[in-house]
Amino acid sequence: MSIECLRAPALGDVPHGFLGRRGGVSSGIHAGLNVGLGSDDEHDAVLRNRDLACDAVLPGTTLVTLHQVHSAKAISVSAPTPLDARPEADALVTDRPGLLLGILTADCVPILFADPARGVVGAAHAGWKGALGGIAEATIEAMTSLGATREGIACAIGPCIGRASYEVSEGFERPFLERDPEDIRFFSAGRTGHLQFDIAGYVSARLAAAGIGTITMLDEDTCSQPERFFSYRRACHAGEPGYGRQISLIGLPR
Repeated sequence: MSIECLRAPALGDVPHGFLGRRGGVSSGIHAGLNVGLGSDDEHDAVLRNRDLACDAVLPGTTLVTLHQVHSAKAISVSAPTPLDARPEADALVTDRPGLLLGILTADCVPILFADPARGVVGAAHAGWKGALGGIAEATIEAMTSLGATREGIACAIGPCIGRASYEVSEGFERPFLERDPEDIRFFSAGRTGHLQFDIAGYVSARLAAAGIGTITMLDEDTCSQPERFFSYRRACHAGEPGYGRQISLIGLPR
């Protein structure tokens, strides 16, 4: 099965892709293009999958990823880092050709950023903690420090858990509403004692409020499409002992 690589028109000709689980060499519960070094998958299979993912987006470049910790920390990278020394952060930006930025997700929101005119790109992982804490804004700040402008940055929000699949307990919304009461619009009624959270919509609104005028949402629910995407929540509901991760990539050609 060939690798599925979703692209966003908003990012134009900048090499990028939101990859799902199709393709790859992993098997069992990780079957497909599992790129998660923290999963229980075979290490060699994960490394091979990471190579295949890079080749599908920008062959000949060096993949740079993070040790993601659900923070609001964005870093600038100018050179590759060893796999065992990945920095703890949840977004990375660069202006260096030949580096391919990668963010891993399994329901959280992957965001790709590009300012093509100024040659700056970025990638962010936004779980609810990072989204609330300001990971989107931190990525924009890191890009502007490299010469990007808010007016020139375009963003794409990739496959993530959709509102219909993202059930949260009542009370979960409180820190969001303490920050901005209008954010109640991203929560809708669910079964008794629960709400449904539109995390992609929330991230999009934060990007817009930060001055980003071009935002594309791919509107793909990872939880409800087991053939196409890995999903932490789906794996938990199924009682599976582990789950794979998919990767979103963006870079500048040499």
